[in-house]
Amino acid sequence: MFTEYKNIPNNGRIWVYQANREFTQKEVEFISTKTQQFINSWTRHGDNLKGSFTIKYNQFLVLAVDEGFNNVSGCSIDSSVHFIQQLQNDLNIDLMNKMNVTFKDNDIINLVKLSDFQKYIKEKKITKNTIVFNNMVNTKEDFEKKWEIPAKESWHNRFLI
Repeated sequence: MFTEYKNIPNNGRIWVYQANREFTQKEVEFISTKTQQFINSWTRHGDNLKGSFTIKYNQFLVLAVDEGFNNVSGCSIDSSVHFIQQLQNDLNIDLMNKMNVTFKDNDIINLVKLSDFQKYIKEKKITKNTIVFNNMVNTKEDFEKKWEIPAKESWHNRFLI
């Protein structure tokens, strides 16, 4: 059952899917339609889930669920992964590569391989104050407050010299 993203409570569970490129406006519309359709049919053992989504920077798809309404299960998580895989196929994009890292350079979103990210740190192109995207967050509140943060405050910190 779809609800507006603003209606998901702060402790709502989220999953951040980072695309390997920016979405076109047509793709944003397609993703929005398909994601709302998916959420309207998303269940846990036959029980409806109350969910939502948001798209950030035309490059991140964030699925959210209100576990106060119904908890997600392994099967419902699997169905969301299958949905994301179908989006990847439909749009010829990669939304699940955890070896890609995104960071900001002023207002530009950069996506690089983890090995390049580490190289950029050594070259001082990325510093402890570089804004990174912490896609490991798992609640709406953490997404709102700890997703877009300086590298020194994220898991990226382990690569800093």
